[in-house]
Amino acid sequence: MHLGLGQHLKMSQQMKLAPRMIQSMEILQLPLLELKERIEQELIENPLLEDLGTPLDAATGEAPDLRGGENGEMSAPATEKPLEQKELAVDNDHNNQDDFERLSEMGDSWQDDESFSPRVSGNRMDEEGDRALDQMANIVSRPPSLQEHLLEQIHFFNSPFAVRAFAEYLVQNLDQHGRLTGALDELLRSYTLEFAETPVTPEEAEAALSLVQRLDPPGVGARDLKECFLLQLKPHTPYRDVLVTLITSHLEDLAENRLPVIERRTGYDRETIKAAREELLQLNPHPGRDFEYTPTHNVVPDLFVEPDDHGQWKVRIEDEYTPRLNISRRYQQMLASGTADAQTKEYIKKKIESAKWLIESIEQRYSTLRRVAQAIVDHQTAFLMNGPEHIVPLKMQQIADDVGVHVTTVSRAVDDKYIQTPRGIFALKRFFGGGTTTAEGDEVAWDIVRIKLKEIVDAEDKSDPLSDEALVDALAKQGYQLARRTITKYRKALDIPSSRQRKEY
Repeated sequence: MHLGLGQHLKMSQQMKLAPRMIQSMEILQLPLLELKERIEQELIENPLLEDLGTPLDAATGEAPDLRGGENGEMSAPATEKPLEQKELAVDNDHNNQDDFERLSEMGDSWQDDESFSPRVSGNRMDEEGDRALDQMANIVSRPPSLQEHLLEQIHFFNSPFAVRAFAEYLVQNLDQHGRLTGALDELLRSYTLEFAETPVTPEEAEAALSLVQRLDPPGVGARDLKECFLLQLKPHTPYRDVLVTLITSHLEDLAENRLPVIERRTGYDRETIKAAREELLQLNPHPGRDFEYTPTHNVVPDLFVEPDDHGQWKVRIEDEYTPRLNISRRYQQMLASGTADAQTKEYIKKKIESAKWLIESIEQRYSTLRRVAQAIVDHQTAFLMNGPEHIVPLKMQQIADDVGVHVTTVSRAVDDKYIQTPRGIFALKRFFGGGTTTAEGDEVAWDIVRIKLKEIVDAEDKSDPLSDEALVDALAKQGYQLARRTITKYRKALDIPSSRQRKEY
């Protein structure tokens, strides 16, 4: 093998995303509220950005010109003479004397800062302050966790210190369902290694477990599902003795609806078994889940769709939450006046460039999102007019071809975006999906097949429910040719039990 140094020529193709393109893709993918946060952060970090506070034109539904003019120019008040439309070139390697002169002329065209930056009245400030206070007052406080709820109860019991301490340790080792995460002897060994100064005997460990299992909610501290159910039985529970037998020996038979098997092995008549099963359904297999805290996420639609005067469905952008941005004239005058030092000029030029990139990225987001949404609405007009059962199969590639963008752009545009329709608020991704072909050769979306499947199951004779093979035949009679495994997949996705579990005796 020969080792050495040398120079070689190599041709290759590489695709590198410029920072400006990366920013545009990030802005496009942001949902409305996150876009608002991003703009607020940019307003803090870039002193050259100003918020004009002008919302979207509600009459036209058009996206605002965030820069106030065409081709990236800063806007002057409507009473002033419009400036010559010329692209502002930011060049870090030269002084850009021509641009400085233009910026100076822009400054002269405005009367003063007050005519450019809107003042916020005292009443408006008070209203915004009241609104913020209302929002804080309406924030839902976090409820106590399962562990907090149980630990508070332990202190009401007059138990020995060792028992109470180990009971607190057991509480900390419950999972989200309220069950122990390990065997009692294993937890005792772990506790002894961690807290050797407070040894606990096996008898005290059993007493601590009994203490935990007496706490509210009933069923906590169980080691399996059977024990969880047994802990919830009270002396006055109807069919208590029958339930003990069913839980300890026939829980799987109940889950599979094998009532004849239970009847034959226990000697209970079928009506008694069915009545006991109804009592069992009142018990909670996951008592700890009631304490799971899931914060509520408000859905704010990015788009609205309504029919116009001619019956055509038109999309408009929701822009209530995003401010109108502009570039500060004060800093432009500072840059053009020549009074600033070289370091300050360099800083201002970079901030102008950053502000322009952000403004153009937001404008590009408005344009792309509106065109993509309009293309989706054009394909799904039947859905909007007649309901979900009329949705048609739609691929993102179809929308990309219609709009003239790459399919990944469509994916970013619809990601986590919602649209307000006369039929409710839907995620834009809701309108995409595959389909199948009917016997007549028509394409039908999978959503329609699922709706038809549920209709057939709801209408079946529960004393003789349809098997998956029978469901295949029933759908075939309606023109939907599907494989049995596809029906099984959709049945499980819809939480429809098997034919044995649906059977009513």
